[in-house]
Amino acid sequence: MPTRFPTINPKSLHFFFTILTICLHLTPIINSRTIRRIGSPSYLSSDDSSVTYLWPLPSNFTSGNETLVVDPNLSISVSGNGGSSVIVREAIARYKTIIFKHVGSSKSRGTSNSDYDVNKVTVIVHSDDEELQLGVDESYTLLVAKNNGLSIIGEVTIEANTVYGALRGLETFSQLCSFDYGTKTVQLYNAPWFITDKPRFEFRGLLLDTSRHYYPIDIIKQIIESMSYAKLNVLHWHIIDEQSFPLEVPAYPKLWKGAYRKWERYTVEDASEIVNFAKMRGINVMAEIDVPGHAESWGTGYPDLWPSSTCREPLDVSKNFTFDVLSGILQDMRDIFPFELFHLGGDEVNTDCWNDTPHVKQWLQDMNMTAKDAYRYFVIKAQEIAISKNWTPVNWEETFNTFAEKLNPNTVVHNWLGPGVCPKAVAQGFKCIYSNQGVWYLDHLDVTWDGFYDAEPLEGITDSVEQKLVIGGEVCMWSETADPSNVQQTIWPRAAAAAERLWTSKEAAPTSNTSETALTRLHYFRCLLTRRGVQASPVTNLYARSPPIGPGSCYDQ
Repeated sequence: MPTRFPTINPKSLHFFFTILTICLHLTPIINSRTIRRIGSPSYLSSDDSSVTYLWPLPSNFTSGNETLVVDPNLSISVSGNGGSSVIVREAIARYKTIIFKHVGSSKSRGTSNSDYDVNKVTVIVHSDDEELQLGVDESYTLLVAKNNGLSIIGEVTIEANTVYGALRGLETFSQLCSFDYGTKTVQLYNAPWFITDKPRFEFRGLLLDTSRHYYPIDIIKQIIESMSYAKLNVLHWHIIDEQSFPLEVPAYPKLWKGAYRKWERYTVEDASEIVNFAKMRGINVMAEIDVPGHAESWGTGYPDLWPSSTCREPLDVSKNFTFDVLSGILQDMRDIFPFELFHLGGDEVNTDCWNDTPHVKQWLQDMNMTAKDAYRYFVIKAQEIAISKNWTPVNWEETFNTFAEKLNPNTVVHNWLGPGVCPKAVAQGFKCIYSNQGVWYLDHLDVTWDGFYDAEPLEGITDSVEQKLVIGGEVCMWSETADPSNVQQTIWPRAAAAAERLWTSKEAAPTSNTSETALTRLHYFRCLLTRRGVQASPVTNLYARSPPIGPGSCYDQ
């Protein structure tokens, strides 16, 4: 991998020192390798701690062969226009807890600061703008240098344009640090490091379905926290479906009568807390209400939304009341979810019972519509309502497959049925999210890690302009057979395989025919997740979330 120099802001106070340090360390960096190819995962359980693994792989990086010892009293300072950001300062506190988890009081052994190679981390954030929207700058530069008498600075420097780039840099730094049980110190291997990194796609999502099983907010927070470790940045919250309606809607307070139980609900305050928790980790929350199908639960509180007692979905297209409720929901949710994208569903709509319900059938005749026309009418009207509230609509691919020419041109088409949809969508000027169920549905337990890893969101798209319309992809955690008891084991580590495909540039990421390199690192990352309290399953199980079949190291499962 060639050495590449970062684009450093010349206004930075550290510009001169950074360039000087790079020059002094250039010789040991050239021809160095960051990832050593390992023939067997069992190597990971050995005592050789000279190998450092990063997940997802940075886009451009070089490293050396030195081991640095990190001061447990590590000073982390933040400067730049974003230096006073609470987001960055709270992240620093979180990561110091992760990095120094095992150090404890063992640091008091008569050592002084001079006994440590890394005493300081400087985080430079150029912008104080904390708005989190699609396409926010998440790039960062990370330099790890050693004060060896030649270098002026003996510290770590993370430089980013935004607070969210700083978060990604802190995550990478935390993965470079490992606790050595022999010396009881935190060590940083393969220094010096020089990383310039940015995401390949701006949308890197995980869908969580809270309708088919309810997840307490603490569980949702744990999932969000784990997403940040893999640099995912969108939680697609599939809050409501036909099975339950757990969200409070002040404008129509009877809607959450559709919840399974009174305590299996989310208040407005709960939802806001989840959104704020996610923002502190650089993660947007894209909410979804799936209309007109998948909405039977709405009628528990308001039976008039059902066409009839025997036809409970799709929602009644013939009544203004249906769209009044939809507008009220979207208005209340607009106050909770600041993300510019809102998912309106639109999938798996069976309109047969509209034709079998007398008043709906009469309405169709009066409107000179077929049931298929009414499906289109409903989706377009829902889009208009969402757009009036300053949202960009996202719809499942059936809407594109059925009436692409009628969709709002700003619609984001969400692929799920199979391959080949994003190429068709972007060819017509639509943006697209890739979630091919054959490879990126986490509830498909027979899809192994390499199926997730080898998937390519840009498959079949060669035009550079059209490629840019694929804003990213998303792995989907549907919850028919998952609940708080097993959801993390079902998500991880397979979601991480997709996360690297979405973050790391295609040139830098191993391709399918070299996936052994990825597998070695994924074993390590899975164990990193478990050390951080994430209940990640063994990597190479043929059937996802199944437990180990016998004793052994975390890395060998």
